[in-house]
Amino acid sequence: MKETIGVKELFQVLRQRLWIIIVITVAAAVTSWTVSNFFITPIYETSTQILVNQKKLDNAVVQYNDVQTNLQLVNTYSIIIKSPAIMEKVKENLNLDMSVKNLTEKIEVVNEQDSQVISVIVQDSDSGRARDIANTIAEVFQTEIPHIMNIDNVTILAKAEAVQAQEPIKPRPILNTMIAAVVGLVVSIGLSIMIEYLDNTIKKEQDIEAIPGLPVLGIVAPIEVKVSQETTAFIKKVGGQTIDS
Repeated sequence: MKETIGVKELFQVLRQRLWIIIVITVAAAVTSWTVSNFFITPIYETSTQILVNQKKLDNAVVQYNDVQTNLQLVNTYSIIIKSPAIMEKVKENLNLDMSVKNLTEKIEVVNEQDSQVISVIVQDSDSGRARDIANTIAEVFQTEIPHIMNIDNVTILAKAEAVQAQEPIKPRPILNTMIAAVVGLVVSIGLSIMIEYLDNTIKKEQDIEAIPGLPVLGIVAPIEVKVSQETTAFIKKVGGQTIDS
């Protein structure tokens, strides 16, 4: 087992095991691309927006306190939207073949700070169903909130739409492939270094000198054998047959 590997030796190791690096990197990228395109169900996303605001008469003036009250209600409404009281009615209206828990997991409620607008984001494997769920949530919430809070201050700003050419939000084959390629590259480099680090075979003089307690008596220089033209011609003449001495 080697103690350390120098920078120069490291580059030599990577060059010698370049095929391992290429194979693992390409295999990781191809596997990720294949899985992303053929084995993972595409997920689509759509959203609808709800405005929390007091309905006022034509000549009425919006008071600062009213705005603050609405802002405080936004946080409460964000929780109510995902409550069983709303989800059960959405499930019944759409005849969804899923539990309320599974339906709730598809929904995300978002509201910006100091904003009276609530965004209901729905993710589903069917873009049309995602649109229907988002719009039904907004409609059910608008209908039920006066009974729950004794106040009618919800308006649907924008309904969700399903675009036929819409791209799924996940998986992302290109991004997944790039990540897999980088991971494969790192793993293959680490594997190459580990193989070299654990390799105990002797390849050069320095490997022998590094063994403690083992004296080096001498070095056998490489022998270069030269074959003369006469010998080559003789071998060809006898048809390549060697003659024992």
